[in-house]
Amino acid sequence: MTEKPATLEAKGLGKTYQTRGVETCALSGIDLAIHEGEFTALAGPSGSGKTTLLNLMGALDLPTGGEVRLDGELLAALGPAELSQLRLHKLGFIFQAYNLIPVFSAAENIEFVMELQGIPRGERRARALELLEQVELGGLGDKRPLEMSGGQQQRVAVARALASRPRVILADEPTANLDSKTAIRLLDLMLDLNQSEATTFLFSSHDPLVLERARRRVWLRDGGIDRIEEGAGS
Repeated sequence: MTEKPATLEAKGLGKTYQTRGVETCALSGIDLAIHEGEFTALAGPSGSGKTTLLNLMGALDLPTGGEVRLDGELLAALGPAELSQLRLHKLGFIFQAYNLIPVFSAAENIEFVMELQGIPRGERRARALELLEQVELGGLGDKRPLEMSGGQQQRVAVARALASRPRVILADEPTANLDSKTAIRLLDLMLDLNQSEATTFLFSSHDPLVLERARRRVWLRDGGIDRIEEGAGS
């Protein structure tokens, strides 16, 4: 039986940084295929290359070697405007540092991507309020980020990533600022979306709660893939 094409794929992927004439290799020779509907975690010690790989897979950074393809399309062949449209319509991001817009309310932060997509105001507001309820922030839609705790801001960031129903969500330590009870509920929400809408998730995480739910764990060490573990998740 022929395996279906990968949704997101890296081949020979590498990233080298130059700092004051010193070359540092962050990633080298990464081959990784992510298929539709996967719930996969990148794991490994700090400095192993997890976030670098996530940024390259999400077209937030450019590789110095190898290639990344999304739905078969070579990302390196796209210009800045085309990459921006690709990220807008196909990818969702959850950042460890939240990256919320400080002058926007929680609801407005969630709505913003949908506004860029041209979704009508009433529809995007309803979607934002629905997501705030799902991440247990109902009634806080008018709060600005600086009026919220770190954990609340992270939940807004999760809701924002889910808002436009992207094909792939890339999440950098999404549970880092959450207590275990809230983290479990959010992960269960993501698993529900993964199963009901075939949304593909790729995480980088140290959190055992994330790793034990992942159906595949890709362990990195020293900028390369150390091993891949298959598992049913929870």
